[in-house]
Amino acid sequence: QVQLLESGGGLVQAGGSLRLSCAASGRAFRGYDMAWFRQAPGKEREFVAVINRSGVVTRYADSVKGRFTISRDNVENTVYLQMNSLKPEDTAVYYCAASAEVGLAFTEGAYDYWGQGTQVTVSS
Repeated sequence: QVQLLESGGGLVQAGGSLRLSCAASGRAFRGYDMAWFRQAPGKEREFVAVINRSGVVTRYADSVKGRFTISRDNVENTVYLQMNSLKPEDTAVYYCAASAEVGLAFTEGAYDYWGQGTQVTVSS
């Protein structure tokens, strides 16, 4: 089992920045690819970013590319999402997730463990 706990959400004005954290406990953190997903009101949950086990390879949704950065610390067992130039359409609950599958995954079904989510609200 892996337990994931997100933090760092909040209310920010458009153009501002937030840094989300996801602390992992339980089985070996470095054995999992880690990702962030988000779900806006009335919409399905969508992929945001993923990072591989070593932290060398990352991928992003087109909607956040160039504005968001995913990173991880395999000593602190934490994954981060630095969000810059935030827009009102970034408003959502943000979830971190862990996948034991080989190869970076962009769909929910590939992820074995999920956090409870943290709310990000961007005002215009």
